[in-house]
This record gives sequence, structure tokens and C-alpha cells, in this order.
Amino acid sequence: MSRKPAPSAVAATTAAVFRADHQKDVINRLRRIEGQVRGLVEMIQEGRSCEDVALQMSAARKAMDKAFYRMMACTMIEAVNGAENEARAMEEIEQATRLLEKFG
Repeated sequence: MSRKPAPSAVAATTAAVFRADHQKDVINRLRRIEGQVRGLVEMIQEGRSCEDVALQMSAARKAMDKAFYRMMACTMIEAVNGAENEARAMEEIEQATRLLEKFG
């Protein structure tokens, strides 16, 4: 006779899987950005036009913004899933909101 896992254990496992997937996504995004930045250095060294370089800088900046927002989404989800009660979850969400206001 097998026992079903407790709901909190299932939630913890689901949160852990989500976190691992999220981290992998953010790391992949950062690696692509790293490649974009290396490309920018090469463009400058090759004497490419300022407009071309600026366009690629803009793309790298937008990619960083997307990676940041993905990380913040993970922070929000962890705040809700990890909180022992609703009041604590709201405190965590408020803290994450302040980070968005400051850096977003």
C-alpha cells in the first residue's frame, strides 16, 4: 500500500523543479548576452559604424532586461510558494515589488 505524498511535499518538489528550469532559462539567456557582448567588442575593434554598434548594444540591453524580469518572476513565485502564511507572502511580494521599482 503506497501513501500519497503530503500536499506540502508535492508543492516543494514542484517549486524545486520550477526553480531549476527557471535558473536554466536565465543562465541560457545570460550566455547569449555574453556572446552578444563579445560580438560588440569585435564590432568596435573592426571599426563598424556607431549605428551598428548602438543597435547591437540596444539588443543586448533588452536581453538583459528580459533576463532580469524572468529572475524577478521566479522571485515572486518563490515568495508565494515559500511563505508560511498569506501575510508573509504579501511581505515577500512587496519586497520584490520594491526591487522592480528600483531596478526595473
